[in-house]
Amino acid sequence: MSTLTTIIQILSLLAIPLLVLFIVVYGAVKKVKIYEVFVEGAKEGFQVGVRIIPYLVAMLVAIGIFRAGGALDFLTGMLAPVTGWLGMPSETLPMALMRPLSGSGALGIMAETIKVHGPDSLVGRMVSVMMGSGETTFYVLALYFGSVGITRTRQAVPAGLVADLVGILLSVWLVNWIFR
Repeated sequence: MSTLTTIIQILSLLAIPLLVLFIVVYGAVKKVKIYEVFVEGAKEGFQVGVRIIPYLVAMLVAIGIFRAGGALDFLTGMLAPVTGWLGMPSETLPMALMRPLSGSGALGIMAETIKVHGPDSLVGRMVSVMMGSGETTFYVLALYFGSVGITRTRQAVPAGLVADLVGILLSVWLVNWIFR
């Protein structure tokens, strides 16, 4: 397993620099004015940011109430027996519950968990993989659907939650398989 761990570490170090290099080279080959296109994209991103600020504030307040009100701790306590059966340490459950709700909340939980357990612990690795394997489903739905006026989400909620569940379960399985 140490060879697999080494390969994963090397790939993780090279992934972003190689992606940026690929984008620049591809743009140059296609004769795209890379800087101008980048600035145009940044302008559009700023306009989107201004449109979504009210939804962002509302979502962050709701997440704060969820955590401060004790709902997260209550759910963690209720689901701990199930997670133990799955091979998922109970310390990772707050991440699994928060990730579909808020990226910043999940990042805070991940930082707190890594500070307590260490980055190379099973728990630290598991929350890190969960962070990268999930999506902020409710955040995306509230923010982006709300900013463009979509009120009927149809299959977006169930599909997002199924994807989040698969990401969590695969994170638990992979981390246990690679690092145990």
